[in-house]
Amino acid sequence: MAFELPKLPYAHNALAPHIDEQTMQIHHGKHHQGYTNKLNAAIEGTDLEGKTIENILMNLDMENKGVRNNGGGFYNHSLFWEVMSPDGGGEPTGELMAAINSSFNSFADFKEKFSTAAKTQFGSGWAFLCVHKDGSLDVCGCPNQDNPLMPGVGCGGTPILGLDVWEHAYYLNYQNRRPDYVSAFFNVINWEEVSARFANNK
Repeated sequence: MAFELPKLPYAHNALAPHIDEQTMQIHHGKHHQGYTNKLNAAIEGTDLEGKTIENILMNLDMENKGVRNNGGGFYNHSLFWEVMSPDGGGEPTGELMAAINSSFNSFADFKEKFSTAAKTQFGSGWAFLCVHKDGSLDVCGCPNQDNPLMPGVGCGGTPILGLDVWEHAYYLNYQNRRPDYVSAFFNVINWEEVSARFANNK
């Protein structure tokens, strides 16, 4: 089965004003669709066909740029849409909040570390919150479409929250003001989804 572009779990305009409708339409319908199509082309006729995206990335030949770039792009964006919600924002609760406090001392310290990773990622890339098998959390930035599932990339562990800091993710609304975009992202984080991913991957 070829990979398919996942549907958005909300309308294109649902995250406004934090993320505008036109950006969502182009980002999802053009950029993510492009990564999906190119990933399918890169694995067609290879032993990677039929494998999950997680399996492909965890066992990736990092010299295989077609799969690295487009597989990363497919996975990262699939995560990105799911960890946002028009009803998002606020702070997490329960086990995830306890893990944040344990790993970063406080939610405020986590927010600062995550925001710094996003704001200081040179050029294009992502900021991720990852969970390790022992339940501890880490924050890291990754260039381009790399992510910590890939061998030797970032902080390791499984990404449970990701923020796209490629210019296509924010330039229409924020121009060169990446810090404003990073700040706005915290108003739409779907902490219920992040908490579920935390519980499923530790």
